[in-house]
Amino acid sequence: MPGFIDPASELRESFLAGVAEFRSDRDYPVPWFVKDVDPQALEDSRAFEAYVARVLGERTQDGVRSGFVPMTTLWWADGDQFLGRLAIRHQLTPELMELGGHIGYDVRPSARRRGHATAMLAAALPIALKLGISQALVMCDLTNAASRRVIETNGGQLLDVTARKRRYWVPTAEGSTGSD
Repeated sequence: MPGFIDPASELRESFLAGVAEFRSDRDYPVPWFVKDVDPQALEDSRAFEAYVARVLGERTQDGVRSGFVPMTTLWWADGDQFLGRLAIRHQLTPELMELGGHIGYDVRPSARRRGHATAMLAAALPIALKLGISQALVMCDLTNAASRRVIETNGGQLLDVTARKRRYWVPTAEGSTGSD
C-alpha cells in the first residue's frame, strides 16, 4: 500500500527511473525538484546518498540553502517503488506566495491517474498542521485540471487566479479557517 517515506538511498534505482520519466514526459514541464537533483547523484551511489542527506537536512534552518526556506520532502512509495514526491515548505516568502505555496507534489508519469496525488495531499495535511500551518497555500497551473481536482477534493478554497496559477487555501485540520 502506498504511503510516505523519508527520502532513502534504498529507493535510488526507482527514484532515478522516476526522474527519467519526468524528463521524458512531453505533457508536462519537468518539475523543479528533478532539475534540483545533484547531477552527480544520477551517476554515483555515494553522491546519491549525499543528495538524500541534503534533502533531509533541508527540514531545519541550518540545512537550508540560500534562497530556500525549510521544507519537509517526502517520497510516496509502494514498497521499493518510488511513485512521487511532495514538499511542505514550512513558511512562505513573497515569491512562494505567488509561485510555489506551502505544498508541492509530483507523481511520476507511469503512476498517474491512480489517485496518488489526491492521497498524497490528504496525507500531507496533518503533517503541515504539525508544522504549524493551519491553512496550506496550494496552487496549480491554469491548465492542469487534474491538479485542480486534487486540490478541490482535499477541501481547497479558491483564493484567486493569477496570470500563471490557480491559488487555493487548503485547511490542514477539520474546521480550520483563516489563512497563514
